[in-house]
Amino acid sequence: MTILSTVRVPTTNGSRYLQQLCKHWSHNLAVEFTPEKGKVVFPRNARGADWPGDATLLLQANGDNLECRLEASVEGQLTALKDAVARHIDRFAFREAPLKFDWTDA
Repeated sequence: MTILSTVRVPTTNGSRYLQQLCKHWSHNLAVEFTPEKGKVVFPRNARGADWPGDATLLLQANGDNLECRLEASVEGQLTALKDAVARHIDRFAFREAPLKFDWTDA
């Protein structure tokens, strides 16, 4: 079973934040990205966790926002990753942080 949450973070710097985030996580996670799109896979056992399955973050940089789509195996994993994504993006967006993260769970 997969659970899903999405957010459109208002920023005109979405491509920059997407690339910084993907480069940062590429050191220890499976990452693919272009200036417009990104994909990050969080293994089910990352950092000592024991989730039922892997989680995936899909990123899309648009002109006025950065769209983030998280797919996780359980609610706790989704909650933890929403927080991690927001913290990391805010770290890269320090000039305009805190950004608005209004996640919508599906």
